[in-house]
Amino acid sequence: MTEAASTPSPADLASFLELWAQCFSQTLGQLTAVPVSCAVLAELPAELAAVSENDLSLLATLSSGLRGEMSLRLPPTTVLHCAQTLTGDTAPAEMTPEHRDAALELIRQVAGLVSTSLEPRWGEVQLRIEAAQAVPTWSASATAWLRAGEDSAPLAWVEVHLSAALVAALRAVRKEEPPAREAPTENSAPDRDVNLGLLMDVELAVALRFGSRRLPLRDVLDLGPGAVVELDRQVQEPVDLLLDGRLLARGEVVVIDGNYAMSVTEVAPPTRETEFR
Repeated sequence: MTEAASTPSPADLASFLELWAQCFSQTLGQLTAVPVSCAVLAELPAELAAVSENDLSLLATLSSGLRGEMSLRLPPTTVLHCAQTLTGDTAPAEMTPEHRDAALELIRQVAGLVSTSLEPRWGEVQLRIEAAQAVPTWSASATAWLRAGEDSAPLAWVEVHLSAALVAALRAVRKEEPPAREAPTENSAPDRDVNLGLLMDVELAVALRFGSRRLPLRDVLDLGPGAVVELDRQVQEPVDLLLDGRLLARGEVVVIDGNYAMSVTEVAPPTRETEFR
């Protein structure tokens, strides 16, 4: 699906961009009920409009399993297409702030799918999308373009810039196996695993997360008794067990003696950040 680049791209960087294309395609396809192809381009498309003051500029911040920043640029035609796709209103219209808000919400849905898709390789990745208030202070280390729709009739364009920190994190080689331990000597420090028993009675607060949702401030202020907040997770999907905001396990909700409980179905692999030091 990824088209040839002018210079070779690291496999992890190409896979990362391909995930964005696949999730953009999936989101548009789910909203329109029509398959929408999406390709990654490594060179500036000739038919893409030049930068204008009406573009929608977004800033994506990644943390936890991957750290770094991305900037996204959506031309006005793409903003309108994304907004109309999300709202179902296909009538011709001039772009308004409401269209920009709707396009931002659609990209956040794409980012949610990307975050989930990154887990098997990089663990839990938190991905926050916000409207950019100013030009990023960092220089782009990699640039690509996402094209939704056919080559002859593209529906949407997204220009993507990745920071050097994110590119470095994507290129980092993750060791499959930990290094072999050296045999202890008489003067060596005691094995850290031996002292873990001292910590086994320490109580840790865990939380059960059924889902999440980002709400504009105006919707938060309108909340009251009887209000319904729709989460980003379907009933049949597993719930998350969190420790200090980090994913520990997933499972199914059960009820025991009138209390909520969770039946664990999968345990998240440990990450470097959760190891004892």
